[in-house]
Amino acid sequence: MTALPDRLTELVRTLRTHGLRIGPGETVDAAAALEVLGFGDRERMREGLAAALLHHEGQRAVFDPVFDLYFPLRVGAPATPGGDTADLRERLAAALAANDQAALGQLAAEAVDSLGGYGASPGSDGFSAHQTLDRLRPQTLLARVRATLAQDSLSAAFTDRLTDDEIRRRIQGFRERVGTEARRRVAERRGADEIARRALRPTADRVDFLVAGRAQLDELRRSVHPLARKLATRLAARRRRAARGRIDLRRTLRGSLSTGGVPMRPVLRRRRPVRPELVLLCDVSGSVAGFANFTMLLVQALHDQFSKVRVFAFVNRVDEVTGLLRKGAADPAGLGDRIAGEAAVTGWHGSSDYGTSLGEFAERYLDAVGPRTAVFVLGDARTNMADPNLPALRRIAERARRVYWLNPEPASQWSTGDSAALAYAQLVEMHVCRNAHQLGGLVAQLLPV
Repeated sequence: MTALPDRLTELVRTLRTHGLRIGPGETVDAAAALEVLGFGDRERMREGLAAALLHHEGQRAVFDPVFDLYFPLRVGAPATPGGDTADLRERLAAALAANDQAALGQLAAEAVDSLGGYGASPGSDGFSAHQTLDRLRPQTLLARVRATLAQDSLSAAFTDRLTDDEIRRRIQGFRERVGTEARRRVAERRGADEIARRALRPTADRVDFLVAGRAQLDELRRSVHPLARKLATRLAARRRRAARGRIDLRRTLRGSLSTGGVPMRPVLRRRRPVRPELVLLCDVSGSVAGFANFTMLLVQALHDQFSKVRVFAFVNRVDEVTGLLRKGAADPAGLGDRIAGEAAVTGWHGSSDYGTSLGEFAERYLDAVGPRTAVFVLGDARTNMADPNLPALRRIAERARRVYWLNPEPASQWSTGDSAALAYAQLVEMHVCRNAHQLGGLVAQLLPV
């Protein structure tokens, strides 16, 4: 059994690997909270550690499953072995109707122990929440729970308010208990560190843009302004360092003649601080639309960092959407719909065509690009077998200060199938950008100051 201080430090280390910024002072506060709260009430421990370690409520989605791994509810198999599937379903329906949390926790442990085991050898055996729920099918108990509540005269006053949504919420709670129990059992065999690293959902800023669901994209949109403030601080620091200038060796050596060749007063070559111009060229088709929309919102939140920002969107035609972005500040969730409805980004079909779009941009909007302009192209470079039109990208690159291509696909998929990523990467810098965490780092690294 791991000692408590080690267990706490392992918890903090794991939370850090999932992107939570926790300093030594917060770790000391957490240890002090444990000392004050004691260990008699596990839920009170959970809340105390969360209050000491977390910065906002959104981090609970990561903290709670990690806490369950390092401070488990129980050890080993349940004291009472579970019955057959019919018996478990019967007891589960009664527990859901009564909303008996203790019974639901016990049933989750019995169900995983009875139905979730897999593997043939002791060393490879594990427990699967998916297999447990597939055999138990708690979602099919909704009608039975509703009927039980309707027959219960003592609960009649509550029945009208207890809708099907409430029953589904209880079932979802039981499913999460099963998931927690399965991870606990597997962690006892393989170690909590491995399960914490591989079996937990990432934070919203590390969710892959290409697989993010609606709820995760909504959470990402809520993180735009905090991320923008953090980036603005980093960009301002870079700008201050650049403004201090570098040593002018020639003038420093000339000045050293008066001191016998000893450079007593280094002369700095100062730069005139100029805010850069930025052009975004965004593929808003299909699965990459979430990536493009998030980046557009981030750039809009950072507009004070640039002297000029222009944003263009395309599927197989390109159109400027800078105005739509400003008008959409109060409704970031509707940005994609506004672009699709008000901008001319498609022609006679809805598939992306990079060659045509780049060519149209070079013909119609090349004056948006100048020697002080940084151009960011956002997209997966999949041309649907159309001509990639490399000369058009070359014209843009020759006119701009720098051109960067941010690709949400892993590098191993570049130039597979209909991707022209490697061909474009020969003309401009192309970087993998798969989540908001990577995007923040690239924006801070690549933007000129």
